[in-house]
Amino acid sequence: MVPKAAEVRLKRGDRSVLEARVRAPTSEQRDVMRARIVLLAASGQSTRSIAREVDTMPRTVSLWRGRYAREGLAGLSDKPRPGPPPKYGVETDKRVLAVLDRPPPAGFARWTGGMIAAELGDVHEQQVWRTLRERQIDLDGRKSWCESDDPEFAAKAADVVGLYIAPPEKAIVICVDEKPSIQALERAQGYLKLPSGRTLTGHSHDYRRNGTSTLFAAFEVATGKVTTAHKTRRRRVEFLDFMNDIVAAYPGTALHVVLDNLNTHKPKNDRWLKRHPNVRFHFTPTRASWLNQVEIWFSILEKKSLHGASFTSVKQLRDHIDAFIDVYNKHPKPFVWTKRKVYQRSVKGRRISQL
Repeated sequence: MVPKAAEVRLKRGDRSVLEARVRAPTSEQRDVMRARIVLLAASGQSTRSIAREVDTMPRTVSLWRGRYAREGLAGLSDKPRPGPPPKYGVETDKRVLAVLDRPPPAGFARWTGGMIAAELGDVHEQQVWRTLRERQIDLDGRKSWCESDDPEFAAKAADVVGLYIAPPEKAIVICVDEKPSIQALERAQGYLKLPSGRTLTGHSHDYRRNGTSTLFAAFEVATGKVTTAHKTRRRRVEFLDFMNDIVAAYPGTALHVVLDNLNTHKPKNDRWLKRHPNVRFHFTPTRASWLNQVEIWFSILEKKSLHGASFTSVKQLRDHIDAFIDVYNKHPKPFVWTKRKVYQRSVKGRRISQL
């Protein structure tokens, strides 16, 4: 039995909206049908005649003309329907993270999404990956770190950072370290044209070793100028010889030298320091040589001068480095040190859910 037809009176402006829906080629067919039902009902047609014209059931016509009569244009939209209850929730995320806190199965180096799903048993692998993505956890990304356990970390770090932020007046702050065993590798080089048309530089996988060299470097914090020396070995005698050259380059000037904790830098250099009272050594905390600015310069040297280069001899390697330094020192730039506070942070033993 068809319910009594609702009286339909179009509200101001609704006719143009409904007619536009009917004409628009992008309108969905269900919206076109509902608009036609309302327009025909507003013209006075009966429910059955409208059903025949739009090729639908009378009860469908009654539904939409009634919805429009009660709610207007908003009534022609589908009502939100309750979906199935969520299968996974916050507790599932906690379970995934809890698995990551445990060591992987015997014989495996790390967890994968599939292994986590298998371990949980009732969680789909895609849900595991979804949880990891939401927390920006990359199971394949690997990082290494060096954790300092120096009990005097705060004092030593403050001493070094203080030299960078507020250097002593009428004194020079320099950062000194060595880049040992730089290899003179000889390998074929050239340009490669890929099948895609892209052209890039490359070198052969095979190489020939032609010896190594150790580079001593002193980075002047205020100007960015670099002073270097090539040595065959990395002993205390080579270090002190290099320091003698540095002292000679700054006659009568107070020097504050930032060093790491290599055994050639301390503690048997007291006699040398007594002969040079204008020189004072400042040591970074243990396993915190990244506080030494010369390490930043070494990374520039590696990236711009050494990476991918080919050398037939140690002499060619040294000449190549000297040429780079000559160009670098023509327009040196100091590093702007902005981190005033450096914290000693423990990583060992921390749970993945705490990171």
